[in-house]
Amino acid sequence: MNLFFPFSVLFSSNKKLTVAVKNIFGYYPANIHLYQLAFRHKSVAKEVVNGLKMSNERLEYLGDAVLSSVIADYLFKKFPYKEEGFLTEMRARIVSRSQLNKLSKKLGFDKLIKSEMFCSSHSKSLHGDAFEAFVGALYLDKGYKFTKKILINRVIEVHMDIDKIENEDTNYKSQLIEWSQREKIPIEFKVVNEIGNGYGKQYVVDIVIQEDIYSSGTDYSIKGAEQIAAGKAIEKLMDEDRIQ
Repeated sequence: MNLFFPFSVLFSSNKKLTVAVKNIFGYYPANIHLYQLAFRHKSVAKEVVNGLKMSNERLEYLGDAVLSSVIADYLFKKFPYKEEGFLTEMRARIVSRSQLNKLSKKLGFDKLIKSEMFCSSHSKSLHGDAFEAFVGALYLDKGYKFTKKILINRVIEVHMDIDKIENEDTNYKSQLIEWSQREKIPIEFKVVNEIGNGYGKQYVVDIVIQEDIYSSGTDYSIKGAEQIAAGKAIEKLMDEDRIQ
């Protein structure tokens, strides 16, 4: 690391973000522009490259995959005698939008996100999306091993109560099915894509409610993808006041 880099931060236009990353996670970013992009919501994306608006959506996609991998490895080692179903359920709970929203605010990301005011008040996934985008930026900036270390030592071990999460009743698929039966609304879980091969294969599951694709989830198992998609669907239904 450049020994004079911290001094140079004092004269940088990116001082606030650089110092924030250092204070929260204990390291200085090498490519601060990745982190700027991670906190740029699509509502303020103005620059266009080949028809692509520069926002945090691509980093969010990448961060989602990296985070899922790190959480899977962490849970596998923490619970050596638990079955696959338990591990899948726990991972789905940890990476749920509500959990990541709370985590993002706890880390102070709400003060770093750039967005239009109407999006801040209406998009309830804004903060969780930014956290996933941050993970994507961290991965590109520092690599997988460093990212894994930061997520475990600075996020999971410090800001997540794994025991509490374990004891929560959050089987999102069951909750969604119960809601559909109660409201007499048809719902389908569809495996629409498979990404990769062998042990690295991921499944993409869409949830279809009344013939509309309502949410999507990606995971290394079909059950995990269903849980992630169901969690997103429940949060969307809550936003629409269709479920309490």
